[in-house]
Amino acid sequence: MSTPTTLPEWLALLESRHAETVINMGLDRVRAVKERLQLAFSCPVIMVAGTNGKGSTCAMLESILLRAGYKVGLYIKPHFLDFNERARINGDLATDAALVEAFDAVEAVRGDTTLTYFEFTTLAIMHLLSKAQLDVVILEVGLGGRLDAVNVIDADVSIVTSVDIDHVDYLGGTREQIGFEKAGIFRPGKAAICSDPVPPQTLIDHAEAIGADLWLMGRDFNYSGDKQQWNYGGRAQRRNSLGYPSLRGANQLLNASAALAALEVLKNELPVGAQEVRHGLVTVELPGRFQVLPGRPSVILDVAHNPHAASALSQNLGNMGYHPYTFAVFGSMHDKDIDGVVKALGGVIDHWCLATLPSPRAATASELAAKVQAIVPDIHQNAQEKTVNVFDTPAQAFVNAMSRAGENDRIVVFGSFLTVAGVMAARKSSLH
Repeated sequence: MSTPTTLPEWLALLESRHAETVINMGLDRVRAVKERLQLAFSCPVIMVAGTNGKGSTCAMLESILLRAGYKVGLYIKPHFLDFNERARINGDLATDAALVEAFDAVEAVRGDTTLTYFEFTTLAIMHLLSKAQLDVVILEVGLGGRLDAVNVIDADVSIVTSVDIDHVDYLGGTREQIGFEKAGIFRPGKAAICSDPVPPQTLIDHAEAIGADLWLMGRDFNYSGDKQQWNYGGRAQRRNSLGYPSLRGANQLLNASAALAALEVLKNELPVGAQEVRHGLVTVELPGRFQVLPGRPSVILDVAHNPHAASALSQNLGNMGYHPYTFAVFGSMHDKDIDGVVKALGGVIDHWCLATLPSPRAATASELAAKVQAIVPDIHQNAQEKTVNVFDTPAQAFVNAMSRAGENDRIVVFGSFLTVAGVMAARKSSLH
């Protein structure tokens, strides 16, 4: 069979080879192909894992290091609208041509080794970054850490942002089990940063057992601040009078502190000045993380899909000021703790516009409706004040919310990357 020549053809082939729902845990196959590719980095590598906050931490590191004049590579996922969003070089999305060349390189050495969609694309993007003559590479871990395809690379600095319950089928149902999986990205003798204020003991024990240089929030680094500015304090470096990150939300100072701890570790290889840190934090952008769109009614996009993230979203919505009504556009995967997410946000949302997502793993809108009606009090009592409606797609749910919301109301789109991506795509097509 001939090799695809375009990015869409390549992605279609990879999807057809391996059902989206299959996740093969284990790194032997990925490691074998990595060796054949001779995949290695000649610059510092920062790896970031965590239940929530890893995308924000990666984006802050990228923004600061770009401001400091370094050539930065970033692997981040999943994507919203274009696969190219997963690979960035110097802040620019990788081109179709560069990605096709990287896919060709993996295919050429793969032989009869089977790779999942995620494993194949991860190897291809890391290969692409390894050839780009970069000063620093930032790699976001997808699922867990220990058995994630990214973990075939030995990072110079590893960050675990937060540890909470998610992906229970693969990672276990307790923070201690999940903490051990996340700690799998730590390396002997290398910095292992954890910005979770209450790290699981398993993470601490694993770091100590392998001889990693463990940096804990509150012990090795911390932050303090007032309404105007904040300060970072590390083992040997202080950064004062910092502006708040442009990413909104309750946990962003934890994420920013982890990023600054990583830069402290690498201060000899990648020195960064105070001004670059300030500019980098103030200008950082990351779609879908408490992203408030311009215009009225207010539209907030947030990929919160587990109770930990939903609690942060609830807190952030509470800090926004008064809105007469809050509409939710919500869709979720079946294997998520949907009850926990609904409980975290039930007191904030008046009108639920529930959507079935385009995935075999998705819960149907009707299933979501049954959960919302069981959990949220008074949802039936007063149809004017509290409503639940079901839709076939996030786009339809969003159109309905827009048609009913007053200009002083707000619409929060959350529950999955696919929920946010569906609304982003609908908005984009309506603007053209």
